[in-house]
Amino acid sequence: MKTLNKTVLALLAASVMTTSAYAGTGDGADDRIQSARGSVEALTTTLENMGAKVDSSVNLNGAYTADQKVSLYNAKHAELQNQFDTLHAQSAE
Repeated sequence: MKTLNKTVLALLAASVMTTSAYAGTGDGADDRIQSARGSVEALTTTLENMGAKVDSSVNLNGAYTADQKVSLYNAKHAELQNQFDTLHAQSAE
């Protein structure tokens, strides 16, 4: 249980850092892409620390605008968040 708490805290800290970095740098396209990528990387690390096998790849082929790229990273983040929620629920049982 202590490992799970540490994992959740690490995820929370990574999310806060990503959000802070995003808020402090303005609304540039590169900043939004980097923030979305950072969220995926942080959640991937958390899942791997929980022992999960993770596919964190994001196929950016055909994504030409920043909004399209951010959307793809957000979709991957949602997928990984579902995996995290499932693992967390299983460990709570």
